Amino acid sequence: MSDLVHDPRGGLPRLIAIMARLRDPETGCPWDLEQDFATIAPYTIEEAYEVADAISREAWDELRGELGDLLFQSVFHARMAEERGLFDIHEVADAMSDKMVARHPHVFGDDRRDKTAEDQTRDWEAVKAAERAAKAQTRTLDGVALGLPALMRAVKLQKRAARVGFDWPDTGQVLDKLTEEARELVAARESLSPDEIEDEMGDMLFVMANLARHLGVDPEAALRRTNAKFTRRFEAIEDALAARGRHPEDSTLEEMDVLWTAAKRAERA
Repeated sequence: MSDLVHDPRGGLPRLIAIMARLRDPETGCPWDLEQDFATIAPYTIEEAYEVADAISREAWDELRGELGDLLFQSVFHARMAEERGLFDIHEVADAMSDKMVARHPHVFGDDRRDKTAEDQTRDWEAVKAAERAAKAQTRTLDGVALGLPALMRAVKLQKRAARVGFDWPDTGQVLDKLTEEARELVAARESLSPDEIEDEMGDMLFVMANLARHLGVDPEAALRRTNAKFTRRFEAIEDALAARGRHPEDSTLEEMDVLWTAAKRAERA
């Protein structure tokens, strides 16, 4: 195993061997040995977002490393499962392969190959519905992961409900509902408790996710894009102030607003 651990071309077997060494009860890393599924899960989510971030920035040199970090998370979870006698990384790979073969009969089976993307999406959903039924997940919203980011989960819940006809028929009605929710929040904000304000805010965000779905927009991607835009423009404010020998905390809102407008104008030029 030692030779494999130090083999620069060892590939996935090398990574599996390294993980086994890290979790060795006698000679492993104390930090790695203290971890369990729950403590590692946040890192797994973080690594997935770092992959998405590298892709959004088209940072292809970084993407290899970020994908490696995400792969390591799968190997880590699989190692902990193996230690409990649940499954190992090879069974994880086999399960994924079985799933892909089953969900692509037009590629790996006898199903016709002249299907449109819409046909394939419909077939995919039918196969997933059958899989949920086999797991006794018979309710419409069963199987939508609780750990998803809230906006992403909202869209998935809405899509499921829409399949059985529970959906607004046009975008105008979604906009009307959004206006209604915003008015309710503004009108009642002085009389509501913090929990009630959070509840009303959640309602408004849920409708926003629905509006994005009706417009064919991924709300997570839209918000990431706006976060990046805000970062660029605020950094432009900082740069402009720095050129004057000052910092944001030394400025006024009015001055920073003028610089914000200038940053917007510069981006659109």
